[in-house]
Amino acid sequence: MKKIVDVEDKLPIGITIPLSFQHLFAMVGATILVPILTGMSPAIALFCSGVGTLLYIICTKAKLPAYIGSSFAFIAPMLVASKNYGSQAMLSGVIAAGCVYIIVSIIIKLCGINWLNKALPPVVVGSIVIVIGLGLASTAINWAGFNPNFTTDQLKNVPRWSWMTVSIITLAVGVLGSMYFKGFLGIIPILIAIIVGYISAIVLGVLPEQTFHSIITTKLFKLPPFMTPKFNINAMMLMAPISFVTLAEHVGHIYVTNNVVGRDFTKDPGLHRSILGDGVATIFAGFAGGPPNTTYGENIGVMAITKVYSVWVIGGAAIIAIILSFMGPISSLIENMPMPVIGGVSILLFGIIASSGFRIFVEDKIDFSKNRNLILASVIIVIGIGGASLKFNLGGSPVEISGVALATIIGIILNLILPKNSASELEDSKSI
Repeated sequence: MKKIVDVEDKLPIGITIPLSFQHLFAMVGATILVPILTGMSPAIALFCSGVGTLLYIICTKAKLPAYIGSSFAFIAPMLVASKNYGSQAMLSGVIAAGCVYIIVSIIIKLCGINWLNKALPPVVVGSIVIVIGLGLASTAINWAGFNPNFTTDQLKNVPRWSWMTVSIITLAVGVLGSMYFKGFLGIIPILIAIIVGYISAIVLGVLPEQTFHSIITTKLFKLPPFMTPKFNINAMMLMAPISFVTLAEHVGHIYVTNNVVGRDFTKDPGLHRSILGDGVATIFAGFAGGPPNTTYGENIGVMAITKVYSVWVIGGAAIIAIILSFMGPISSLIENMPMPVIGGVSILLFGIIASSGFRIFVEDKIDFSKNRNLILASVIIVIGIGGASLKFNLGGSPVEISGVALATIIGIILNLILPKNSASELEDSKSI
């Protein structure tokens, strides 16, 4: 085998399969966590990620190695949409988000990418990412059992100390694994943390015996619970704006992949094709009953470490994900994951999401001595986390925009209308 396996290279099946499993393990922890956090089926998320990746490969003419998985950016609006309008209505929001991708891909094809960079500069993207992470912080604390005022039916039947112990074990393994694991294990610390947390939940009696028995006795072959969408303008308005956050993330991933592989994928096959593939995958997920999709940085990390860039390896991971989604025991094992395990992992993952926003500030050297940057970040974060909501009627139907969606819209508007420098800053520059 060559030291570097290029994008179009095919490897023997005996080598391709373990390399594909490596990509699967790198993404599966995050991909299944999104549906678990939002009350969806992990099996359908696996199925949609696999099919979505194959659709992406087709849209990019098999010239861009990227894996498509569940998007964390949509967790908060998905929870709100499901609670207020129902799961089927939420799926219409998923489809709307995918449609935004396709519209943007057409605009980029016709006009280039400069307009997107102007609408979403780093200070806006970083602030929105912080909102996404911090907006979910209390949820993670509740699930981990650290909020004494929070209770669920599961927690009523389990001592809180054992619940918290499972959360702490899960979190500790995730933290230590991220710091000290090397090689292949260093790519999957979250998956290892989930496995260790699951085992500790069984040992400490957090997982009911009947639940464990149902996992063992589940049929080997089981169809994922497909669900059809139901049109709802509120859910669509709530979720569609989040696409601009994941679009910025998508563009960033493509530039990182350019550096890793040593090619300019924005020219061939073109950024518009990559965004189109992401949109088609997300629309498919909405019609099948799955969560919105996005490109995964975890899999870019796998390519950077292994120097295996073959799109055939990525496609193999997608096929394996589809197969696993039909295996009953695996689906049941995932669906019955104890809440403290999810809570322990979520403390780390949600914190990492928020920290990624601060990382954007640092890497792009955002100058907060400038009033413009300070105002943009301040308004976006407070509106996104403070519970602000905007309600109005559209065609006779009540529409509500809140949370990350409202913060994103206001952030884009402020960024477009605020001058580069405040009056006082201009005055100071003249005096100098």
